[in-house]
Amino acid sequence: MQRACLLFVVLASLVHGAFAHESRPAYLELKETVSGRYDVLWRTPLLAGMRLPVRLVFPEAVRHVTEPREHILADSVVERRVIDVGTGGLGGQRLQFVGLQATITDVLVRVSLLNGAHWTILVRPSQPWVEFTGAKSALEVARTYLLYGVEHIVFGVDHLLFVFGLLLLVQDRWMLLKTVTSFTLAHSLTLAVATLGYASVPMLPLNATIALSILFLGPEIVRSWRGETSLTLRHPWLVAFVFGLLHGFGFASALTGAGLPRRDLPLALCTFNVGVELGQVAFVVLMVRLERSFQQLEIRWPRWVEMMPGYVVGSLGAFWTIQRTAILIGGIR
Repeated sequence: MQRACLLFVVLASLVHGAFAHESRPAYLELKETVSGRYDVLWRTPLLAGMRLPVRLVFPEAVRHVTEPREHILADSVVERRVIDVGTGGLGGQRLQFVGLQATITDVLVRVSLLNGAHWTILVRPSQPWVEFTGAKSALEVARTYLLYGVEHIVFGVDHLLFVFGLLLLVQDRWMLLKTVTSFTLAHSLTLAVATLGYASVPMLPLNATIALSILFLGPEIVRSWRGETSLTLRHPWLVAFVFGLLHGFGFASALTGAGLPRRDLPLALCTFNVGVELGQVAFVVLMVRLERSFQQLEIRWPRWVEMMPGYVVGSLGAFWTIQRTAILIGGIR
């Protein structure tokens, strides 16, 4: 698996700055309280302690009944206001997210009407606005969360880096299947527990610990190259399960951090988790096929190139651990 270096370098280049896990969505909720009047909740994540540079721009016909009231939390900024859209309603109106195109953050938009209808829309940086039409079916809502799950794992480079480290660590195909399955079961378990509200972990310590799990794999990969042994090398599935529990809380932050209403969580949980697994499986299959292609082509890499992926895993893990620990300490102060 060391020969998969080329793809790994491409993957590492996707890290925006150093905030590999900072792909939590923003969340906008519009809840109709009386005809034409809506309570607005606008929640944006703090990225390394900095505000998301996105501004809401409502249609010209919208009248602000109350001025925005802002509340700063440990991992996000929550803004509330009341608007009046008039007798025409939201149909055909466009709401813009100015500045979203310069970020990697999606926005989950949820609209609830007086008649009980509600729908959820995923707004991406490539199209930073939402046009309101009618309510979406459960299938369309499920599709929204499924795609978001795929995007979360693809842009959650620290999660993919951990999986990549497992691929470098385990050479036997049966043991690899056992290890990846163990990781999947673990993070699916804590994803469900955290999303449904039965447990929670503070975001800053969690991010630092996830980085530490990546750092942990670096020396183990080098140890395997030297022909040495350890608990991790003998039972990689066990280590994958333990750290998978932590990564599951990280996945859950994408849903719980958005502040979704509780009645949406079961559907969001199921389809989001399926999306995460699809993205993870696609990554593992791609890496295995790439390695097999290199073997069939009999490509001979220099020794330092073959060793590079393992050292990159450890180095990035160390960098993120130090960085996130510094952010954690700064948050405590």
